[in-house]
Amino acid sequence: MNLAILQIEGGGGGVPPKNLLGLSLAELAKLVRGLGEPDYRAKQLFQALYRERLGSLESISTLPKALKDKLRQEGWEVLPAHIDQRFTSVDGTVRYLIGFSDKQSVETVWMPEGDLGESGDGTEAGEEEVKRSFARATICVSSQVGCAVNCQFCMTALLGLQRNLTPGETVGQIIAVLNDHQVDLAKDRINLVFMGQGEPFHNYANWIQAVRLLVEGVGIAESRMTVSTSGIVPKIVELGNEAIRPKLAISLNASNNEQRTELMPLNKKWPIEEVIAAARAFPLRNREKMTFEYVLLDGVNDTPEDAQRVANLVRQVPDAKVNLIAWNSGPEIPFHTPADSRVHTFQNILRAAGVPAFIRRPRGRDIYAACGQLKKTIA
Repeated sequence: MNLAILQIEGGGGGVPPKNLLGLSLAELAKLVRGLGEPDYRAKQLFQALYRERLGSLESISTLPKALKDKLRQEGWEVLPAHIDQRFTSVDGTVRYLIGFSDKQSVETVWMPEGDLGESGDGTEAGEEEVKRSFARATICVSSQVGCAVNCQFCMTALLGLQRNLTPGETVGQIIAVLNDHQVDLAKDRINLVFMGQGEPFHNYANWIQAVRLLVEGVGIAESRMTVSTSGIVPKIVELGNEAIRPKLAISLNASNNEQRTELMPLNKKWPIEEVIAAARAFPLRNREKMTFEYVLLDGVNDTPEDAQRVANLVRQVPDAKVNLIAWNSGPEIPFHTPADSRVHTFQNILRAAGVPAFIRRPRGRDIYAACGQLKKTIA
């Protein structure tokens, strides 16, 4: 693995270079054939980009210089994501500002012990969280620069939507963090949660291409990935038909439509009944559970009556669980974090109603790295 600082070898003529990172094996094969090269060169390139995580054409020793020259002449380069800044929490969490070639940036979070988000989801990753018998980390990944969903309790909403990430940029931020921690995927257990900046289903085509590259190229199993959506019903259906897909988590955050529309304006388009119906019809794999995420806001959606209504909703979905998140504070957001006693009361009501409920552990609050705090905050 080349862990040196990676330099972008710019294309000539003032034309921005095209990024090889983000192309599938089939796309690489078409490219090298067009340059008069055999298909096995595409496999070498695919291996170097994703499994070996190399960040420049120059560092790919398996390719002949003549092919590298041809690629450069056609405007192709490896354009890795760059770590612009790091912020480290007292709990070991690291928040990264990841920069791209157009000077835009997103945030990616490294949680060295996860946040218990996978607990009880029926997969190996979930079992590891329960046993806690060996180390494994979780990377929280962004899918857009900013976000258009406008959840009222989320700092990312204050950014608005700047643009979508390409497949290469989504994969690139993960590769940058993996390389920064010198992760060996043959030995180290890594989970991915697409819960950073953006709504992944608003960038579905690019995001699902990135997922395929992460599975087939980088080597991270889909069972170790979770995607969170605010409830884009048609895309929930589409995800259920994918051959390769992460686990699904749906942000509920309210116990009735009036409440949810105030907190998540998207609910006007896809109200709770439609979201629950889509979750109920979603094809789960063996032992897999549907996850509902619920951000608890003090005095807003955290009453015992809310808990009972949430239990009634979730019980309509076979094999479902709830992850409870005590709201993480941020400037300009007019809510408060509930007391631990209110969070545990909410959890106990769900469990008494037969709904598995887990409390996600806040990670990196002191560096604005926790759920709902990603706004590219510098201080």
